[in-house]
Amino acid sequence: MIGYKKSLSEWQCLPEVKMGRGSPIPPVRRKIVSQRKIAKSLKLSSSTVHNIIQRFRESGTISVRKGQGRKTILDACDLRALRRHCVTYRNATVMEITTWAQEYFQKTLSVNTIHRAIHRCQLKLYRSKKKTYLNMIQKRRCFLWAKAHLKWTVAKWKTVLWSDESKFEVLFGKLGRHVIRTKEDKDNPSCYQRSVQKPASLMVWGCMSACGMGSLHIWKGTINAERYIQVLEQHMLPSRRRLFQGRPCIFQHDNARPHTASITTSWLRRRRIRVLKWPACSPDLSPIENIWRIIKRKMRQRRPKTVEQLEACITQEWDNIPVPKLEHLVSSVPRCLQTVIKRRGAATQW
Repeated sequence: MIGYKKSLSEWQCLPEVKMGRGSPIPPVRRKIVSQRKIAKSLKLSSSTVHNIIQRFRESGTISVRKGQGRKTILDACDLRALRRHCVTYRNATVMEITTWAQEYFQKTLSVNTIHRAIHRCQLKLYRSKKKTYLNMIQKRRCFLWAKAHLKWTVAKWKTVLWSDESKFEVLFGKLGRHVIRTKEDKDNPSCYQRSVQKPASLMVWGCMSACGMGSLHIWKGTINAERYIQVLEQHMLPSRRRLFQGRPCIFQHDNARPHTASITTSWLRRRRIRVLKWPACSPDLSPIENIWRIIKRKMRQRRPKTVEQLEACITQEWDNIPVPKLEHLVSSVPRCLQTVIKRRGAATQW
């Protein structure tokens, strides 16, 4: 070991040093053996253990002396300026941030250097969530609607029949953005991200409450007011009788054009169906949106290849939604309203 080597004359001057079989181990060799044991137990190299011991004898501490190693090209002040720029321009690419940093700091910086500096700023690149755009008027109306319904109890929200439409596409061929491959496999057909120009799709209408799932209606193409009234007669009314069994309930739907048409509102008025007033562009407030999200996640896992398989998978996953899940979603509506009020009508985290 370095630091314990002695010359041949020094070894000869040591008293009672015998290196034969059965002779006692010299004290210097005992130190070497102990360091080897420490290195083996800590799974470190012997040189590392020796350097730590020598550093402790010289400075009284095992920490590395300040100033060792290569200096970073961006100091703490530069990192704070970089963080302020990244937080201000959150949608900027790393290349755009690199161009700005080269002009601002007057230094030669690469994209990899800026990428590492962003990580040092406790920031990371994520895929942004998709949320509906709300202008100031829509935020104000959503804020007032949340304040007006904040006093509703969970039992009151359980009397609401939630309904909505959603579009489902055949995901066969769309394999995602990431693939595990080597550098040479970039032209391998199994590593391509295939895209379908006009994938087959289905429109789905459904309703649910805290008591259970309602009926499901699937069709191709768009929907108008006349067809929407037929859906309400054939699916909403039977689901209402089955779920609430004659108890009073409130029907909820959004402000789509078929929903707010004059013939639709007059039909609901003749049927004496109480409709919950709904703010515009606020899908985050409806718990049935979470049901669509769950089913679409299942579709990405099952990957149906045809429209018939897609329809069968949607129906099966719709029937598999448990009632406790529905109760949990409906019970979370008051918390969602508090979040809307806290954000002054902006989109929630649902």
